Amino acid sequence: MDLSTKYAGLQLRNPLIVSSSKITGSVANIKKCADMGSGAIVLKSVFEEQILDAIQEQFSKDDMYFWFPEAEEHVKSLSTGQGVQPYLNLIKESKSAVDIPVIASVNCIGGDLWVDFAGRIEEAGADAIELNIAVVPYDENMDGNTVEDVYRRIVKSVVDTVGIPVIVKLGFYFSNIVKMSKTIQDAGAGGLVVFNRFYRPDIDTGSLEIVNHNYLSSPGELTIPLRWVGLLSGRLDIDISASTGIHSPDDVVKQLLAGAVTTQFCSTLYKNGIEQIAKMKDGLESWMDGKGFDKIDDFRGKVGSDTLQKAAFERIQYLERTLL
Repeated sequence: MDLSTKYAGLQLRNPLIVSSSKITGSVANIKKCADMGSGAIVLKSVFEEQILDAIQEQFSKDDMYFWFPEAEEHVKSLSTGQGVQPYLNLIKESKSAVDIPVIASVNCIGGDLWVDFAGRIEEAGADAIELNIAVVPYDENMDGNTVEDVYRRIVKSVVDTVGIPVIVKLGFYFSNIVKMSKTIQDAGAGGLVVFNRFYRPDIDTGSLEIVNHNYLSSPGELTIPLRWVGLLSGRLDIDISASTGIHSPDDVVKQLLAGAVTTQFCSTLYKNGIEQIAKMKDGLESWMDGKGFDKIDDFRGKVGSDTLQKAAFERIQYLERTLL
């Protein structure tokens, strides 16, 4: 079977990508993921706050930056690299350890000061950058256009800074996901991950405290990204990667049938071990063999490509049926 695919300009041996998590925060795990057959790795995220804190720490050490503002830009470039040097080391060591694409991940909330760090990520050897942008408007005075412009500005700034592919991991809290996706495409991104699974607070009624016990996805969450993969594929000139709720080979097949170029997962690895990657790859090959497909492109987007199937993805209410 030919499982190879091209994603955001990267050549992958298969569409199975291990998404950003603690699993991808160590070289040992990254090597094991590659050995088990993953097509690419997204490294554990470095947070914008970490980058900015590294800058601020340098400012607080010397009041010269108060009196000489022109020194600020110089220290930004220096301290950014020093403050998150372990992340740059992780990129370099991972690239030396595996022969599959290594994608760096930056968790963004809207600042611009850290953007130069993207260039350091490229210099460290990352094959691409995934921007995990999370701007949730809690301010009633912030309208939708303002939020969308933050995304556009971040993507455009990074695209203009680096020469490697820029991928955006998108949440689904938008009034018009298609328009937002088109905005990201037009800003120069080469890939779109649908969707980001944000922190989901819960309440412990015994301790009366906020807790987070549901940090792993469940297979039942698959249908939200599945709908939008089906709706977005064919409408955009950007590669779509499906994420959230992917736990089995069948889940991978469904997202590819809907039009995804790749699939991303990590919760199933926490539940079943990194060896699950090999099982998902074998299961995908077995399904293709049973259906007579020789390569991924033989069936990618096969479901949802015609008008009636698109309408099924668009439907938001159940059809009424008369019981006889």
